[in-house]
Amino acid sequence: MMKMATLAGIGIGVGYGTRVVVPEIIPQSRLLRPSLQIRKTSNNFISISVVPKRAFSISASISDDSNSVNDRQVRVRFAPSPTGNLHVGGARTALFNYLYARSKGGKFILRIEDTDLERSTKESEEAVLRDLSWLGLAWDEGPGIGGDYGPYRQSERNDLYKQYAEKLLQSGQVYRCFCSNEELEQMKEIAKEKQLPPVYSGKWATATDEEVQEELAKGTPYTFRFRVPKEGSLKINDLIRGEVSWNLDTLGDFVVMRSNGQPVYNFCVTVDDATMAITHVIRAEEHLPNTLRQALIYKALGFPMPYFAHVSLILAPDRSKLSKRHGATSVGQYREMGLLPQAIVNYLALLGWSDGTNAEFFTLEQMVEKFSIERVNKSGAIFDSVKLRWMNGQHLKALPVDELIKTVGEQWRSAGILNESEGLFIEDAYKLLEGGIDVITDAEKLLTDLLSYPFHATLSSPEGREILEDGLPVVAESLLAAYDSGELLAALEEGKSGWQKWVKAFGKSLKRKGKSLFMPLRVLLTGKLHGPDMGESIVLIYRAGTSGIVTPQVEFVPLEQRLDSLKQVNWEAFSKVEPATVASH
Repeated sequence: MMKMATLAGIGIGVGYGTRVVVPEIIPQSRLLRPSLQIRKTSNNFISISVVPKRAFSISASISDDSNSVNDRQVRVRFAPSPTGNLHVGGARTALFNYLYARSKGGKFILRIEDTDLERSTKESEEAVLRDLSWLGLAWDEGPGIGGDYGPYRQSERNDLYKQYAEKLLQSGQVYRCFCSNEELEQMKEIAKEKQLPPVYSGKWATATDEEVQEELAKGTPYTFRFRVPKEGSLKINDLIRGEVSWNLDTLGDFVVMRSNGQPVYNFCVTVDDATMAITHVIRAEEHLPNTLRQALIYKALGFPMPYFAHVSLILAPDRSKLSKRHGATSVGQYREMGLLPQAIVNYLALLGWSDGTNAEFFTLEQMVEKFSIERVNKSGAIFDSVKLRWMNGQHLKALPVDELIKTVGEQWRSAGILNESEGLFIEDAYKLLEGGIDVITDAEKLLTDLLSYPFHATLSSPEGREILEDGLPVVAESLLAAYDSGELLAALEEGKSGWQKWVKAFGKSLKRKGKSLFMPLRVLLTGKLHGPDMGESIVLIYRAGTSGIVTPQVEFVPLEQRLDSLKQVNWEAFSKVEPATVASH
């Protein structure tokens, strides 16, 4: 005599005296051409379990009605890991999220992904927040601000992850896996030998309740694995890359909770994005493979799918991935180098985006007005530090002059060159040197160069020898006579106009003009062959010596000391010695 048990609409004949162990029933919609697996349990009962042949098809495209984000306020997020400094690639991702949110009247959320407890540090988190604030990318919700969807650190959301993992376990979407590390390694080796993808074999996917309870009773560690359909594909319509699809048979059942109770990255991200109502996930293309696992979790939990947009990588000039070996790569490094935040933001935006014109100079407000995700290029962008410096120079020139002079003055003082940061000397020095300043720190070298006096080294060069042979001693003799008489210093006291009158009369007395007059004077008074406007330079050098504005640690030779040293020069000896071996006096 037979008794019929019906499992998910499938008739199973079981004789009296047998025990039917029914697994957690998977919804009938997921059972396609099921098969039976019959095992003898430890107490000689027969265990019969339904083994579904899983198939699946999911599409997360722009036109997909299931992706119901059209009627919701745009919410995007930037989710850095606090394991180091903010890389320029991460900064650009944050920028694109910020621009998209602001251009759509939406919200920009900052979330800290600090589940890597060994590598995450509070110092790194603070540095990331500081760099984002410095760039002007203010977040609407997140650390330091709060919001309705917090907490905003993954380390504070563990209870939420466990809640949703348990929900998936109850629905049969995940199962406990008791495989040891040795067993998993063996599976990988077997797959490698067969030249197959290293996917989980599914050993515990069809385990009975009794088998699971036996392992739980023994205290065997276990993970939660997600049931991946064995057939079908996933397709998304990426807002940047277009249609992207994957076959599910290459994936295998993947872990969502580790044996220590900690959730894995893809599970955390999906739960976070869904429970924070994120509508658009804009991130680096290296996260594109993660989309497959995350989409499956979205579907299993019944969450609406967000739109995805995967931004290309930033490449080095050799087209490899930008890394430390290519020089500065973090926002903090560029800040210390003296670059302006608005210049960095402008330059990063152009690494993959344009407004459709040839325009390159944008303020943050202008970028918000013009930004569209459709104009983000899917090709890799080359990071050009020379172009970044140029861009910084453009933004420097756009600043109000008073603000720029104040910034440069503060730089000179903080660098230990000057003991003041404002005043007439600062203003005149800036106006003389501004043409060479692309980065604020350039001002340091320009001023120290102006204040230096490499007279003997200049005369030791081939070009300096030409000046020497063009009657330099004669010009020096007349210059020293003007100095001793007080005529030169009196002219310099009047500023540039006094210098201009004096030098014109001086040239007439020597019957020299143009290059034959100014090159010898430049070498004698500045110690250099080239530089900014000579008259303004010499007036500044004179004032630097009389005002005491230059700090003692700077190798500065005041103008009067320069002229006194010229009295000690043995011109005859200079003219006889080869340029390369001329020694300084």
